[in-house]
Amino acid sequence: MTRLDHIGIAVARIEDALPLWRDLLGLRLVAIEEVPGEQVRVAVLDAGGTRIELLEPTDPESPIARHLLKRGPGIHHLALSTADLATTMNVLRDGGAPPMDEVPRAGAQGCKVTFVHPRHTGGVLLELSQP
Repeated sequence: MTRLDHIGIAVARIEDALPLWRDLLGLRLVAIEEVPGEQVRVAVLDAGGTRIELLEPTDPESPIARHLLKRGPGIHHLALSTADLATTMNVLRDGGAPPMDEVPRAGAQGCKVTFVHPRHTGGVLLELSQP
């Protein structure tokens, strides 16, 4: 792992969350994009080397929509950056913390990503991201 890449925060509507993160806290809005494979719209904010990603569901059956129904808005996951996602995935499999995917999937800002279930990480949904 090279660094904490971002913190994903589940929100009902990006437009309702931006006034706090962008306007009051002064974080720079880098981009807003849709990630169809994840059924999510993502607002990326620069927090000085680490990003904050506001995650809005685009489908009522999406993982973020289910998270909001079960837990409400708030931290959804932590993401660590890796230079070699395929190798990291193999190390995790061999160590008993298998990724949720067999192969990396497309994430925001052109990254390749996978997730590790909270049952393997002490209760934290962990995303691994390769630029």
